Amino acid sequence: MAHFLQFPISLAGFARPRHLALFAVIAAAALPQAADARAGVYDGIWNVTFATTRGNCSSGYSVPFTVTGSRVSSAGGGRVSGTVRRSGAVAVQVSVGASRASGGGRLAGVSGTGSWKGVISGDQCSGTWQATRT
Repeated sequence: MAHFLQFPISLAGFARPRHLALFAVIAAAALPQAADARAGVYDGIWNVTFATTRGNCSSGYSVPFTVTGSRVSSAGGGRVSGTVRRSGAVAVQVSVGASRASGGGRLAGVSGTGSWKGVISGDQCSGTWQATRT
């Protein structure tokens, strides 16, 4: 599970550091490699909803990420880096303070799915994500 999507994150609305870290981790799990992506195929804002399936991390939050060409980036807050391949495979890395996460999955058309894992506010957590292009 080394692949994740990057999404722009606005962390101003989250009061707890654990929420911020979870979003960063999930953002990293959504995008694949840049060299294989065709410019524009997945471009746009993707709204990603994260679910925690293991660990004591918050769940059910939606975060927007930006895809431009083969790159995934954050819209604000946290550090997000990732790539998207022509096939839709994504790999993302996210960090906010001491919290770090990575993930991977696949985009197809206007939706995507995948998984993530990381250490959020000191807790090891993992889960799934679903994305929709807006």
